[in-house]
Amino acid sequence: MNTRPWRWASALLAATFAAGCAAPPATFVAPHRGSGDLGLVIERASGSLGVVDTSARRRLGTIEGLGDLSHASVVYGRDGARAYVFGRDGALTRVNLLTGRIEGRVRQAGNSIGGAISQDGTLVVAQNYQPGGIKVFDARTLALVADIPAVVDGKPSRVVGLADLPGNRFIFSLFDAGQIWIADLSDPARPALTRFLDIGKQPYDALVTPDGRHYIAGLFGEDGLAKIDLWAEPPRVERILAGYGRGEQPLPVFKMPHLRGWAVAGRHAWLPAIGRREVLVVDTATWQEVARVPVAGQPVFVMARPDGRQVWVNFAVPDYDTVQVIDTQTRQVVRDLKPGKAVLHMEFTPRGEAVWISARDDHRVSVIDTRSFQTLAELPARSPSGIFFSARAARSGF
Repeated sequence: MNTRPWRWASALLAATFAAGCAAPPATFVAPHRGSGDLGLVIERASGSLGVVDTSARRRLGTIEGLGDLSHASVVYGRDGARAYVFGRDGALTRVNLLTGRIEGRVRQAGNSIGGAISQDGTLVVAQNYQPGGIKVFDARTLALVADIPAVVDGKPSRVVGLADLPGNRFIFSLFDAGQIWIADLSDPARPALTRFLDIGKQPYDALVTPDGRHYIAGLFGEDGLAKIDLWAEPPRVERILAGYGRGEQPLPVFKMPHLRGWAVAGRHAWLPAIGRREVLVVDTATWQEVARVPVAGQPVFVMARPDGRQVWVNFAVPDYDTVQVIDTQTRQVVRDLKPGKAVLHMEFTPRGEAVWISARDDHRVSVIDTRSFQTLAELPARSPSGIFFSARAARSGF
């Protein structure tokens, strides 16, 4: 466990990172503050986290020693001060944003791509590519409390699309087996599994709607998505948007799109079309397609501003220097932005007045006003990718 005191910036970081550039200055003091406007930026090349203040729009410090963060995600404990980081090397790390310390770390798998935290904040779950399955940990101690292999017909499956559900349950998809499972962990010592079979080929990611009712899994192996109404008795799988490609030849997929609850704005879900330069607009009352919006490239993240007035989209190569803004009323692209080379992630402030955008190859994070589209700040970061604000602590499915 890393117990080094963290480096807390006493002044705004002024220097811009370049490849091989030194780390931020080391004049730091421990903060005495709340956690509600803090966040983490993944620095994938250096295995570190940048800690940021979303109100002051500044970088506060760095937490180092998190291993391989080439694909990493973060969930927050209920206090918003502790975060759980899932790394590509299979490590689960708990960090404290207020002290800047690593409080616990376990190598729980060979390859992990994400996780979730339970409704009551007591359980943290990792979804794994290698060896597959999910593992459940005590959020306070990181002790293993359950190991649920994803094995179908003797073959292990990679797990994707993990999300928390009410009642300390978790739902996830099996990429290789074409199934969706729900694990009820109300008694972690005796997990109860519900399995949905033959949901479609290669579910690659999924979202839970903000009300917790619907789980939608995107399918990489075929046109369409799988939907489960979790309020139905009993829940069952339905196919939606089947054949949305209408026989067209899809483009090669250079980066897998992401599906999460952030794509829901009002009664519509805004979804990336696999292998197409389009965003699909779906009515969540009927789950029928109502529109398509042509965009600059193959969408990766399609994210609604918290008030649902705008949808922001970034893209796979070769268009990954571009971000487009869609007006949800007119369903038209209203702004093209070039925030930097290799835009990998976006994160809205809790009330949506600004969006933070990472540009990996320019080694910076830009803060952009969502009304004027002016750049409010640029923060140095070493090959930044994911951005995760502590406001996620109060939201399900993130």
